[in-house]
Amino acid sequence: MTGHGSKFGRKQEQAIAALLVHRNIEEAARAAGIGYKTLLRWLELPEFQKRYGKARRESVQQAIARLQQNTGVASVTILKLMTDPNVPAAIRLRAAAHAMDYSIKGVELDDIEARLAELERAAEENKNRGR
Repeated sequence: MTGHGSKFGRKQEQAIAALLVHRNIEEAARAAGIGYKTLLRWLELPEFQKRYGKARRESVQQAIARLQQNTGVASVTILKLMTDPNVPAAIRLRAAAHAMDYSIKGVELDDIEARLAELERAAEENKNRGR
């Protein structure tokens, strides 16, 4: 029985991996070597949903990390587009607007973090006074 259970788990992991890289359920099922209806059934199982959700989150986190590693390149690209006189005015304007938006969002996030830190400090102080 153990062999069958471990094979089932391995096939589920293959199905999850296939779901992450293929365009639809049919393609994922084919790539994992299982039937379409089997994969649909698995997608209804809470444990499968949990593992699939975890795999999706990890995949997105990895993609975000790659994007964050390249923010320097992205900002250079925006600045080049914004300042190149050979680029159409509409694109330069859009690049400038993005630069402003991202700058404002950065300041807003810094402000929120500072306010949150202050609230956490005050909550900790109040907690300690109650002891």
